[in-house]
Amino acid sequence: MPSSRRSPLAGQWLGGVVPLLAVGLVLWGRRHGFGPTEYLQFLVDGLQAGAIYTLVALGFVVVHRVTGIINFAQGAFVMLGPMVTITIYGRDWPLPPAARLLLAAAVAVGLTAVVGVAVYRLAVHPARGASLLTKIMITVGVYVALQGMALLLWGPRSYVLPAFSTLQMADRTFALGDVLFKVQSLWIWATTGVAVALLTLFFERTMLGKAMRACAADRLAARLVGVRVDAMAAVAFALAAVLGAVAGIVVGPLTRPTYDMGLEIGLKGFVAAVMGGLVSFQGAVVGALLLGVLETLWAGVTLAGFRDLFAFVVLILLLLVRPHGFAGGEEGEGS
Repeated sequence: MPSSRRSPLAGQWLGGVVPLLAVGLVLWGRRHGFGPTEYLQFLVDGLQAGAIYTLVALGFVVVHRVTGIINFAQGAFVMLGPMVTITIYGRDWPLPPAARLLLAAAVAVGLTAVVGVAVYRLAVHPARGASLLTKIMITVGVYVALQGMALLLWGPRSYVLPAFSTLQMADRTFALGDVLFKVQSLWIWATTGVAVALLTLFFERTMLGKAMRACAADRLAARLVGVRVDAMAAVAFALAAVLGAVAGIVVGPLTRPTYDMGLEIGLKGFVAAVMGGLVSFQGAVVGALLLGVLETLWAGVTLAGFRDLFAFVVLILLLLVRPHGFAGGEEGEGS
């Protein structure tokens, strides 16, 4: 869905608010004695978080551009990816651990994609004549239902997904100067980069992707020229589910996956998508990376417990500045 236009909301953040906020946080940190090493560590950790938010935010953008709906079930897809992977990986398959993990992840992504299509066909499509608010509330209800099913299936306890590099709970770390990196972070960045590249190629080079771009530009016109808009919407939900599942799987080794892990990551992905205007792949990527870096910097110079507060303060400020920012985005192709 690339285009020459950039979301004005993304432009406002890039040109004004973000630099002022970043400078303010850096100056605040200087008062606590933080130096270049600490800020470089914040940057690394923030880009890691931002890469995860990127995958989730892209899922929001894909669905919103094709259907006009904000899919709050996206967080459930983030949870299903690692939980299903852990379940399949834990079976006694006659395979080496690396092959077993790859198989488990592939099956989990596929099953989550099926769930995504089912969400559209069984919950959203039957309400196609309802108001936008009703459809959004349906996706909230779907998230709650999927989270409840996950609680019944896996219980409230946390699980362990092995690190990709060691296939153990402990991951490898290395240092560049005084800045520490986990190898799983490299997996996260590489996976996000590949996903963004493949998504771009899909929309630029395939007929199916071009049909979805037509729906994003004008759903009525696309229907008049023979594009099956309902089918494209189902594909959009499947793509969003795949992106969410992949995000959950690659971040799983750095956390302890639980049935409710999708709530926090899903909402932060939504904030990142709103920062990008909800109409643009590029805007979602930039918004997600900025959110990850700024919230990590915020947590570092204040208190770690305030990390989650930052994203929601940003969301409130965005909606105060542009009340229709997420429901009244630009029509036509985003940049």
